[in-house]
Amino acid sequence: MATVTSTSVHTSNLFSREAIAEGTMAFRFSKPVDFEFRAGQSIDVTLLNPPETDEEGNTRAFSLVSAPFDPDLMIATRMRDTAFKRVLRDAPVGMEVKLEGPSGSFVLHRKAEKTAVLPAGGIGITPFLSMVRQATNDRTQHEIYLFYSNRRPEDAPFLDVLKEVTRQNPNSHLIATMTQMAQSTREWKGETGLINEESIGSFEIPLLLPGPDTWRDRFRNAHTIGRFCIRAEWVHPLSALARWPRALLNRQRLHHCRRQ
Repeated sequence: MATVTSTSVHTSNLFSREAIAEGTMAFRFSKPVDFEFRAGQSIDVTLLNPPETDEEGNTRAFSLVSAPFDPDLMIATRMRDTAFKRVLRDAPVGMEVKLEGPSGSFVLHRKAEKTAVLPAGGIGITPFLSMVRQATNDRTQHEIYLFYSNRRPEDAPFLDVLKEVTRQNPNSHLIATMTQMAQSTREWKGETGLINEESIGSFEIPLLLPGPDTWRDRFRNAHTIGRFCIRAEWVHPLSALARWPRALLNRQRLHHCRRQ
């Protein structure tokens, strides 16, 4: 799929940050006047003259958490101990950065009559939050099933935001599950265990998978599982979600999904 909006370079300023889960932070930047994107796209953030750097460099790619209708741009990340993230964590409000983007075609399909099932784990929720919030704002008729897997509620970024969005949108459905509640200090009355074929059900749908490209080869072809179609973009290998494709890929007949 082709990139859906043109890529350009902008300068922006950090104006807030907050912890959104254990070991996870969100950062808000000013939105350039002429910056346009589609929900689900990403940007490259470059630190300008940072006080420290390392071999990983001064640029990172992030999915945009914010929706196109928002007045600012938000990204979120697990806070690994790298120079880039230390600088971002400690930077003063107002710090200038370079933004390049948007990029990517990982967006919600346009045909509202096609159901969308969106499975995400941990920080992989970011593009889907943008999609669901934009669909709610636009009052589209997409039927959306969002499966969200985390180890514990403490590790689940934006869980409360997702609950509120799906309350506002009768066409959006959140199925959140925790896989390691024995290690949690919080109460949880929702689902537990891994996402699997039974929990997703049997639909003929476009299925979007977020996460790093290290797992992309597993889904180079589209597989039918029951009656639904996997159209793979990414899958996140570090989350509890990462284990569910092994159970699902039962080597049924291959099916190439038509792009929307």
